[in-house]
Amino acid sequence: MDTLVALGTGVAWLYSMSVNLWPQWFPMEARHLYYEASAMIIGLINLGHMLEARARQRSSKALEKLLDLTPPTARVVTEEGEKSVPLADVQPGMLLRLTTGDRVPVDGEITQGEAWLDEAMLTGEPIPQQKDEGDSVHAGTVVQDGSVLFRASAVGSHTTLSRIIRMVRQAQSSKPEIGQLADKISAIFVPVVVAIALISAAIWYFFGPAPQIVYTLVIATTVLIIACPCALGLATPMSIISGVGRAAEFGVLVRDADALQRASTLDTLVF
Repeated sequence: MDTLVALGTGVAWLYSMSVNLWPQWFPMEARHLYYEASAMIIGLINLGHMLEARARQRSSKALEKLLDLTPPTARVVTEEGEKSVPLADVQPGMLLRLTTGDRVPVDGEITQGEAWLDEAMLTGEPIPQQKDEGDSVHAGTVVQDGSVLFRASAVGSHTTLSRIIRMVRQAQSSKPEIGQLADKISAIFVPVVVAIALISAAIWYFFGPAPQIVYTLVIATTVLIIACPCALGLATPMSIISGVGRAAEFGVLVRDADALQRASTLDTLVF
């Protein structure tokens, strides 16, 4: 779709430059400049891209909040006792301890003890869940009460929380059915619009009033610019980025952007 804008503004700019450099080639009534039109159109397009970037930035902040759910350190249990180590140093198989108020640093399996964990960030369930020997714990959840030992099973980018963050990012970059349809339409739409612009220019050149060259360029440029469906090209990614990011803030995880479009047809929700 940017092709239409580039062609339209490019023709207008080249015509204006030609008038400035070689005014003797043009009759007095044809010496018009269209710099402001080109600048305004490109400025509006860039404004749309800036709004899209701001929406993406706001969504990224929601993901950063998810990343903040993991603590910077973990309490590792060794034969020498317990010690606090940076989260990056924790490896699968290490034994770790959790006490009341701790946030689980990595995924693992409880080997000793009992605790109540708040898993709302994963399940949406506000009531703490009882965990004892053999149960799994996940990074980012919070120990409401109790003390346990657990063995790390997944760390870093392999934890459930990290997979959720990747899933949200993939959803932001994916396209719903309507977005894919827009791409398919553009593949046909752009050549058709260019053809219409050329035909319109030819008609005004051979049958229009004088000066024909001025009307020819103005008509061709107008068709190219006005026919550009820029709003559709900007609205689709902006709505996806904003929707997925906003949902993540409320604990709703969207795996595929197409789910947002399908959600409009839902009539029953089961919990």
